Amino acid sequence: MSSTSNSFDLPASDAGTDAKKVREFKVIALIAVAHFVSHVHIMLLPPLFGEVREAFGVSYVEIGFALTAFNAASALLQTPAGFLVDRVGPRAMLTGGLILGGVAVAAAALLPGYWFFVIAYGFLGLANTVYHPADYSILSATIDHKRIGKAFSIHTFAGYLGSGVTPALALACAALWGWRGAFLFVGGLSIATAFVLIVAGSILPRVVHKPGQQPAKGEQKVGLDLLLSAPILRNLLFFFCLAMANGGIQTFTVVGMAQIHGTPFSVASVALSAFLLCSAGGVLLGGIIADRTPHHERVAAIGFACTSTMAILMAWVNMPAAVLIGVMSLGGLLNGIIQPSRDMMVRAVTPPGSFGKVFGFVSTGFNLGGMVAPLLYGSLMDRGEPRAIFMIVTGFIFLALITAITRRKPESIA
Repeated sequence: MSSTSNSFDLPASDAGTDAKKVREFKVIALIAVAHFVSHVHIMLLPPLFGEVREAFGVSYVEIGFALTAFNAASALLQTPAGFLVDRVGPRAMLTGGLILGGVAVAAAALLPGYWFFVIAYGFLGLANTVYHPADYSILSATIDHKRIGKAFSIHTFAGYLGSGVTPALALACAALWGWRGAFLFVGGLSIATAFVLIVAGSILPRVVHKPGQQPAKGEQKVGLDLLLSAPILRNLLFFFCLAMANGGIQTFTVVGMAQIHGTPFSVASVALSAFLLCSAGGVLLGGIIADRTPHHERVAAIGFACTSTMAILMAWVNMPAAVLIGVMSLGGLLNGIIQPSRDMMVRAVTPPGSFGKVFGFVSTGFNLGGMVAPLLYGSLMDRGEPRAIFMIVTGFIFLALITAITRRKPESIA
């Protein structure tokens, strides 16, 4: 009989649990970094509009057309990208998207002429199609269901953080190296992130299939039937409503409040920043809540009730600066809390092996909203009707609320 004592060794089950948690932490970290970079891509151009416009000698509308090309490519190709994620594998698609994004950003800086810039942004939009399908597919396949809400919240928080730091990052790089140098820096960041995924990405799943199944020849037809089912179309509408509501608040709060109430740009900008920062914090809190309740529609309902109240107050009440900042901070917090529950509602109606195509399809709602919102709200500003923006925002919030609370329970979905 051996005299060796194992009294200080961890039980096998505990050791296995710890190893699983470490692996989950690494997976979430890799996905969060990739999502952070994707939002840097999205926010890179707006703070540099002026310099880019002067470099090409074109109007703001023509420079804005590059963003239209980005959103159009994402809207048209995100669903096919979701099918490829389920078939080819999320790891390869995510790595390829980062490489393509880096090359596209560098090409926008280096190639001569305005139309090359627009084409490069179209390819950047193509690269953008892989992130949501691949990210959610990887997280859903690797993270324990007890912690999936937190994982989704960290993923979303990383995107918010990327959007938040990019204006300062882009302006700082442009001050040192010009706008082309800023673009090349971001392109290098994307390539470096892809390299990290290549080196450390062995912990990510290559392909995510349905349990015990391999992709069949008729899988695409089944996938299309799934995407056109009522629960998935409902989530597409839900994402579109969120994009329309947030597009109005994030893009037109400063100029809208100035026209309606004469709010100084400085005050409105601080209030908007408070909204965005509190949204990021709310996302993390929402992840904790999402893991502790199956009633995600109730979380969304409470959040929507508060954000709609915020929009109504912004349109009709001339609030003192401190009150406006406080109202938008609370609205941002509740807006962020909604986000993980949003993702959990999609996951609840998605069969295993279909996360890529489903999240790719419903995320198209963001791109459609990104295409429609600036045109709709911009036309209202041109007509001198900024209050209508906040009323329409409220309408989309209520439509999203109805979409959430009337959804069918996951158990009833085939």
